[in-house]
Amino acid sequence: MRHPAPLSLVFFFGNTGIVLADSHSMNTKPASTYNLRVHETVRVRAPRDLKAQYPSPDAATSTVLAGRQQVRDILDGRDPRLLVVVGPCSIHDLISAMEYARRLAALRKQLEDKLCIVMRVYFEKPRTTLGWKGLINDPWLDGTYDIEAGLTMARRLLIKINSLGLPAATEFLDPYTPQYLDDLVTWAAIGARTTESQTHREMASALSMPVGFKNGTDGSLQIALDAMITAQSPHSFLGMDEEGYTAIVRSRGVTHGHIVLRGGKDNPNYEPEFVRAAIAALRKAHLREFLMVDCSHANSEKHHERQADIFRNLLAQRRSGNKALASVMLESHIHAGNQPFSSDPSNLRYGISITDACIDWETTEQLLLEAAHEG
Repeated sequence: MRHPAPLSLVFFFGNTGIVLADSHSMNTKPASTYNLRVHETVRVRAPRDLKAQYPSPDAATSTVLAGRQQVRDILDGRDPRLLVVVGPCSIHDLISAMEYARRLAALRKQLEDKLCIVMRVYFEKPRTTLGWKGLINDPWLDGTYDIEAGLTMARRLLIKINSLGLPAATEFLDPYTPQYLDDLVTWAAIGARTTESQTHREMASALSMPVGFKNGTDGSLQIALDAMITAQSPHSFLGMDEEGYTAIVRSRGVTHGHIVLRGGKDNPNYEPEFVRAAIAALRKAHLREFLMVDCSHANSEKHHERQADIFRNLLAQRRSGNKALASVMLESHIHAGNQPFSSDPSNLRYGISITDACIDWETTEQLLLEAAHEG
């Protein structure tokens, strides 16, 4: 018995016929070509829903608005105070974070004539290889990666801190995070590992607050200069709207970007010659001549106790007349040092960092008092 010849589906475009499939191939389901390495997808509530459940109270909103204006005034040279971004390397325990915030809020009020103090409240941690990625990614510290709970915890903590009258600073790492938290942030950082990323430069162009761009991990300042130039321009890029849908975001460009010197793998860059070189590079690029210096990370070469000496070095540079050096960053917690990450939070000691080592509260208070006295 003869078998019929296979039938083919032919579509004609003009006088040309294109064979798309024959009857035999239509009987075989093709193998999937997408999501081959995806184990699971879990939907997260929309940013608008989280903001509706935990709205920013008037006191918190006032803190954010006033804090952003103060930072802009310092960047523009209208406010002579030193901007100090200070706080834990990362937030992992909400109770110790609030204890630290209450102490810092009192000190901010005491020293507000001389210093503009903003608390580091970092929820996302970039990793060189592997490690704990921060409160948003793994809020229970147990590898369950309950990101929706992490976003909720982060938002609630920012509301509490701002309600104390204490402005908050954070690093934005995941490009979707700002939709959930940006209304509660006074100052934002783009980190050394992401400053060169087009995605993060575009994201920064849409942020509502002043943004600091860190030099690259290799110490390259040009990466941060390029990021500033890129982020101050308008962009159109894929993002997420407040309803949680993928959307084309059309940004206006960030208006108050600046450089953060954090050192590099070869050497620190807080000494006067590096500061002068950075200011000259900003002038050549026709960018705002304003610098923040991070006293931790590569500048301290991961020795937290060196932060105090670096901070005092920067105060001396300001005394010598360098007003472009208008901001510093300190990594500080209740107790000094750090401790290994543990998936059992009961094993962790209270008020000690689980990421980079920090100076303790007593050292922090002393340094800020010194800065205010000289201011």
